[in-house]
Amino acid sequence: MPSALFTPIELRSLTIPHRGWVSPMCQYSCTPETGEGVPNDWHLMHLGSFAAGGAALMLTEAAAVNAAGRISPRDAGLYTDEQAAAWERIVHFVHQHGAVDCKIGVQLAHAGRKGSTYWPFADRSGSVPADDGGWVTSGPSNQPFEGYAPPVAMSEQEIEGVVADFATAAGRAVAAGFDTVEIHGAHGYLLHQFQSPLINTRTDKWGGSEEDRNRLMLTVVDAVRDVIPDSMPLLLRISATDWAEGGVDVEASVRLARAAAERGVDLVDVSSGGAVAHQKIRAVPGYQAGFAEQVKRDAGVRTGAVGLLTSPAQTEDIVANGRADAVFMARAALRDPHWWLRAAYELGYDIPWVPQYQRAVPRHGF
Repeated sequence: MPSALFTPIELRSLTIPHRGWVSPMCQYSCTPETGEGVPNDWHLMHLGSFAAGGAALMLTEAAAVNAAGRISPRDAGLYTDEQAAAWERIVHFVHQHGAVDCKIGVQLAHAGRKGSTYWPFADRSGSVPADDGGWVTSGPSNQPFEGYAPPVAMSEQEIEGVVADFATAAGRAVAAGFDTVEIHGAHGYLLHQFQSPLINTRTDKWGGSEEDRNRLMLTVVDAVRDVIPDSMPLLLRISATDWAEGGVDVEASVRLARAAAERGVDLVDVSSGGAVAHQKIRAVPGYQAGFAEQVKRDAGVRTGAVGLLTSPAQTEDIVANGRADAVFMARAALRDPHWWLRAAYELGYDIPWVPQYQRAVPRHGF
């Protein structure tokens, strides 16, 4: 029987060789030596290893659309020409050296009130003060994320400026040669902050009702869709639930996904959580696949599943049974950058690897 996981999928004019994709993973590895927000050799190696290992599509780490949109001072960006040129080098490498016809997309993001924090392997945690390279963050209100410095409530002019920044970054992504763009609307970052009733207490057109709380995310979708070519697919990452009472739930996410699809989003990358520190997540293998399944079924949009997806059999089952159209992996890919080569072997599928890999993995065994 053919493998469902290794079946190609078409999104607009983009043909992706199979359904095993790399999820965005923040690397916190931009350094002052190479420039603010500029990806470097670490990012080339990190993403290039997945291309060589057989990934069909990979998404970069969150690339901030302006300097204040970074999660940490060491985050990547796509708001300068220098950053765009560095990303172009990585895009070219992935296209040239993929074991399959690998595609690469950029995840565009703004951290909002969760910005200006120390990177995970720093010698301290929490918000970065101004004298250590930090900045004042912004959000729908001045309510802070627990343990972080309070943000400044955004004016309408500032909100419109962020929308323009997403559009400008998307234009740079197209010029850099990316195959697709994903808008980051999940994990408690700015667009999700506006969506969640646990955070957004505004009373203007950007808050209040569900329609108004969704307004910023959908306005960004419109702005990015207007900038990228009609032939280029647009992805949107959402948090299906806040895992907290009174927050976003799956039914609300279905309505958001349906509206996004009507505006030109081609696939919804369904994650969860991140809005508040008091969330209570029940994390088990594949714990978010059910959210992707419900969004796919009820919103009528293609979806990607993510979250503790590790084994070839598990991911094959998700795609074969139509629970999602693709699967995103992160930690499994870090542990084994050639995961897709192993998965093809275990599923008995002869994927068209580069000649070196065809010799390395004969059908009779490793």
